Amino acid sequence: MLVEIDGYYSQSIVYGRDCNDVELKRMYRNALAEVRDIKELAEVFCKMHNFVIVPYSKDIQVDFVIDTDTNRI
Repeated sequence: MLVEIDGYYSQSIVYGRDCNDVELKRMYRNALAEVRDIKELAEVFCKMHNFVIVPYSKDIQVDFVIDTDTNRI
């Protein structure tokens, strides 16, 4: 599953196991609680949930987008 983490300061695409939107929201909130700087979110999310950061490209079609500015998935 590919997830784009989109924010004002950074954009990342992470790859990991399949999950539904409810589980992804829980995973996002858990990672968000651990970061001090939102720029670290992708790295912390990956470490906590065994995802991998892939090189960012607008051409990659993702399964979900996490908007860190509005906290919406």
